[in-house]
Amino acid sequence: MTDVTAYLAPEGFEQDLATELGDVTDAYGRLLLAPGKPRRTVWAENTWLNPQWIEIESIGDAAKKLKVIQRNWALYDLDFHRRAKLIVEKLPHVSAKPLQFGKPLITAPLGSWTLVKENLILASPACSETVPNGAYIFVENKTEPPNRAYLKLWEALTRCGKMPGQGDTCLDLGASPGGWTWVLQSLGASVISVDKAPLAPHIAKLPRVKHMEQSAFALKPSDVGAVDWLFSDIICYPERLLRLVTEWRDSGLARNFVTTIKFQGDTDFGAIKNFLDIPGSYAAHMYNNKHEITWFCLEK
Repeated sequence: MTDVTAYLAPEGFEQDLATELGDVTDAYGRLLLAPGKPRRTVWAENTWLNPQWIEIESIGDAAKKLKVIQRNWALYDLDFHRRAKLIVEKLPHVSAKPLQFGKPLITAPLGSWTLVKENLILASPACSETVPNGAYIFVENKTEPPNRAYLKLWEALTRCGKMPGQGDTCLDLGASPGGWTWVLQSLGASVISVDKAPLAPHIAKLPRVKHMEQSAFALKPSDVGAVDWLFSDIICYPERLLRLVTEWRDSGLARNFVTTIKFQGDTDFGAIKNFLDIPGSYAAHMYNNKHEITWFCLEK
């Protein structure tokens, strides 16, 4: 293929990715093809950077041709499931174990492939993500966090390759019941948690956690002072979140931003553009997101 890229949509969000790309030429389940070199997208969980067609004569021939290209491959299981599984069994093993938060990701190249016909493979030796199909699945902590929202923050910090630590001050807006506060405190940071609702009692008792029981939108940057990180998982319309983020950016009192942009009803592509117009920022629909995306603006 020449100047074609394949983009894997999150399950259930194929139309959002198609709308974002605008010029999809083919679709294979969640895998959408579009002309041109790879683009930075919001709605692709994994981008196949160099897709190519491979004709195969048999299961063994498929494995042989893939191994000639490189060692490590992850299957996007689209169709011909039994045949695809038999090909996988002839390829070198690639670990599918859940990730341990805080441990470095494997950086070895990981290709992706799928059977689009019984004797035709679509494969890319290079992808944007080094975890199979961009699925950031973690070994979960089922005892300490008060809800499962912590998985979004684990993924966000893992993907951006940067996280708070000892000596950092984090502002957690819309914190209740405290899943993100729990993550940040566990990293050694001091956390100012802001929400009109209380934190879970065991989170409120953690060291280096201060809870301000008020609306995040009524809070002024000058009420808090300088913070190293601003986090937000507030349920609100994107325009309201944008005004909040803009106020904090204009104040110069927050260095790094990680926020969830939540959609009520249809996806607001105009709102996404407004966030992406902020210099140095980017956004992604992560594996652990629902009908929402995560926006990053990090100090270099």
